[in-house]
Amino acid sequence: MGSLPEPIMEENYSKPPGIRIMEKAKKSSLSFKTHQAIVLIVTFLAYTSYHATRKTTSIVKSALDPQSPDVGLKFPWQRHTNPEQNQSSRLSWMLKDGWVPFNGPDGTALLGELDVSFLFVYAMGMYFSGHVGDRMDLRIFLTVGMVGTGLFTALFGVGYWANVHIFYYYLIVQMMAGLFQSTGWPSVVAVVGNWFGKKKRGLIMGIWNAHTSIGNITGSLVASILLKYGWGWSMVVPGSLIAIVGVVVFLFLPVHPESVGANKDEDEVFSPRKQGEEVTEPFLRSDREQESAVGFIEAWKIPGVAPFAFCLFFAKLVAYTFLYWLPFYISHTAIEGKYLSNEEAGNLSTLFDVGGVVGGILAGYISDRLDARAITAASFMYCAIPVLYCYRSYGHVSMTINIILMLITGVFVNGPYALITTAVSADLGTHSSLKGNSRALATVTAIIDGTGSIGAAIGPLLTGYISANSWSAVFTMLMGSAFIAGLFLTRLVVAEVGAKIQQLGSQGSSPRSRSPDLLV
Repeated sequence: MGSLPEPIMEENYSKPPGIRIMEKAKKSSLSFKTHQAIVLIVTFLAYTSYHATRKTTSIVKSALDPQSPDVGLKFPWQRHTNPEQNQSSRLSWMLKDGWVPFNGPDGTALLGELDVSFLFVYAMGMYFSGHVGDRMDLRIFLTVGMVGTGLFTALFGVGYWANVHIFYYYLIVQMMAGLFQSTGWPSVVAVVGNWFGKKKRGLIMGIWNAHTSIGNITGSLVASILLKYGWGWSMVVPGSLIAIVGVVVFLFLPVHPESVGANKDEDEVFSPRKQGEEVTEPFLRSDREQESAVGFIEAWKIPGVAPFAFCLFFAKLVAYTFLYWLPFYISHTAIEGKYLSNEEAGNLSTLFDVGGVVGGILAGYISDRLDARAITAASFMYCAIPVLYCYRSYGHVSMTINIILMLITGVFVNGPYALITTAVSADLGTHSSLKGNSRALATVTAIIDGTGSIGAAIGPLLTGYISANSWSAVFTMLMGSAFIAGLFLTRLVVAEVGAKIQQLGSQGSSPRSRSPDLLV
């Protein structure tokens, strides 16, 4: 590539400004591994900031409606079912405690509507974002998404100083924030998928996916610290930070190797090749200009996309129910006969995210070793069923048991969720049926995670209704969802098992062969 004049001109033109400055200072081109490191660091920071801004609203709720302990998602017909709560909210409104209109009789329901609106717009926007992302420069697309997310997150906080008490202002701002947030995931997964081959993609992306939990924890800490200065700061500061990280993305993110003239043959660590072993789709082909973006319907037809998308619907339903309701559940469940404060419950709930980091790395590593994404994801989902049962049944016995079970629950609930949204999406976006076409990554990622995000909205919504009657019923719903998620992968699991049996049978007479990419 480097010896051909015309491609060099094209590549230099596509290089991010920051990469050009680094190469001028170094007086030589950056190595392939250096570019890979930049990609991992920049995309990690990008999605950490996305999740940090997403988490802030759950912290701000306590300031908007401090009199209502039951801040959650409820159906509209639940709004006036508790006279004592309505009386408390009316008193809160008269004393100007909290923030109108969220401290009124319908405050809890209004806050729930903000969550539901955000999640549904985010899910719908995901499909649109993936379609657009495969048709334009992902560096520009991601930058616009991050700056837009920062703008509307900050505008929510501006309502504090502007003394805005109109519910529809906050609703529209949250919906726009959800739309811009939807640009993030398809973009970062597509970029990482462009740079890393399948050999260790599961492990690399499992570690990289820790940004989700780190973003949640960071957003919680920053918003909590700033809350005492006024809830507006808890929104404006994280919003400003993601906009700044967006500028970093614009300056330094190389979207694909060809855009910076990187030599793929230098990649010996992340995609090693044994002597005589044929490379099967280690990276994407270089003639991107001649590729046409894959259509939305065509992407759905890629083998494995639909089963994993519907599996993620139920997997994310379980994960996001914990994200939105775990602190509330902990604070309303006696552990060793004692109830924790809201702050203590919030701090304890972060252990679920810690378990999620371990689960994502473990699922990625196992799937790499077995070369079987479906078997790994389905096994984790089935293991989550008894773990959920044990957490509900025995989590209250002691703090130690609660912590252990919460960590294990995080491992098995977030493990398959992380695997599907990272390595599986990247695998399917570079499926052999595409014949090397790289312009399907964002669309495929958007289809899978967008479908999962619909489940992420429905899970907390149903929990708000079911938990009013029974938390045991909520956990039954979660266990059933985990079981259905595993069932959607049955055909892929059977195909992978068959491929493994065939591979074992031919081991003695032929070189090691990889199982097909997520078989039909």
